[in-house]
Amino acid sequence: SNMTDTVNRPDVLAEVTALFHAYEAAFMRNDVQALNNYFWNDPALTRYGIADLQMGHTELVAFRAASAAPNFTRTLHNVRISTFGNDTAFAFTEFVRSDTPLRGRQSQTWVRIQDGWKIVAAHVSMVP
Repeated sequence: SNMTDTVNRPDVLAEVTALFHAYEAAFMRNDVQALNNYFWNDPALTRYGIADLQMGHTELVAFRAASAAPNFTRTLHNVRISTFGNDTAFAFTEFVRSDTPLRGRQSQTWVRIQDGWKIVAAHVSMVP
């Protein structure tokens, strides 16, 4: 079949969109176990944070353990999720936090592996 037939299939898009919002809820309530579980448990995982970076799931777990719970709220803007085939998705959002005038940007690459959908790469930044 043609690749365009498999882009943004409604069932796959619905699945990833639900996971994206569940991740956001877990982040805001600082559910560290859930957050760790959303990420690919592999040394090849890469996450670029605002002022930090983790290479591998072990570093991610250590980072989460040392991170304070959010003391801010955040509002998402321009959530853009695209899926390709049954097993790959990209999720982008801008966000505004209650504690800073900076504007946030977040991207996640989701891949369906043996134990379900996982974030295999992520990048968060803040810009004026």
